[in-house]
Amino acid sequence: MREPLRRAGGRRMTRVAAIDCGTNSIRLLVADVDPATGRLDELDRRMTIVRLGQGVDRTGRLAPEALERTFAACREYAGVIEALGAERIRFVATSASRDADNREDFVRGVVEILGVEPEVITGDQEAEFSFTGATRELVGRDDLATPFLVVDIGGGSTEFVVGEEHVRAARSVDVGCVRMTERHLVVDGVVTDPPTAEQVAAIRADVEAALDLAGQTVPLTEARTLVGLAGSVTTVAAIALELKEYDSSVIHHARISLDQVRAITARLLSSTHDERAAIPVLHPGRVDVIAAGALVLQCVMERVGVDEVIVSELDILDGIALSLV
Repeated sequence: MREPLRRAGGRRMTRVAAIDCGTNSIRLLVADVDPATGRLDELDRRMTIVRLGQGVDRTGRLAPEALERTFAACREYAGVIEALGAERIRFVATSASRDADNREDFVRGVVEILGVEPEVITGDQEAEFSFTGATRELVGRDDLATPFLVVDIGGGSTEFVVGEEHVRAARSVDVGCVRMTERHLVVDGVVTDPPTAEQVAAIRADVEAALDLAGQTVPLTEARTLVGLAGSVTTVAAIALELKEYDSSVIHHARISLDQVRAITARLLSSTHDERAAIPVLHPGRVDVIAAGALVLQCVMERVGVDEVIVSELDILDGIALSLV
């Protein structure tokens, strides 16, 4: 039976389901949203590592096993959506499915399972959703200077969005934790542990080139508050906070210094697979890609010229949910 929808100030709230399918993970948010105020009451938020982008940078195609992992997660999410009675669903697919020659196989499978066609959005659309979700609770705070620069470090791409209450400029570039790992750290199908100095330099060179590209559209150095999103950033924050288990309530809006990011990045880049896997807050699906993700974050902070990053657990999912009303 569907739960009755709550009311806010006499107004009917709309129950929505937002799905974000990226290169490394697929995530679900079911929430009640007030169409008048944008208030969002979370009912269920979950994430599954599916590595949809496995090999896409090299082959240009989605691997059959990656598609099956993704479809298995979609079947789980379909059950959650049905149980909670969401009225509207929006499925957004990002970097990996944009790049793949066989993306129609992906689209067809999602439609069969969820009854909704995935929207393979542009990098600029992805940036807009990320900014809307990430800054929803930050706009108007006296302790934060604007403009905000929202940086969403994904598996295949990174989005840069600058603005105050609304987006002023945005750019998506093809660097992410999975893409950088597969391009520079995988040798004969195996991730190098730990990576060599030459491999690390190659990642940094790619990231710096991407920052040059992003800077043509987005005034990176004008930012006064850097807001970091997605699994690489939240994982680095969890390590910096020395959490024994992942706690989003502690991570959300934590301030992590550049010195902390540099120390954690150096630690991850000098560790083996087993040493990274032993870190309590590190999700098993991120063990092989977190070092590259941390390095991307460090390069961004150094280029922008900020001393800290504010970590947000609100991101593209929240932006997608709000877009439904």
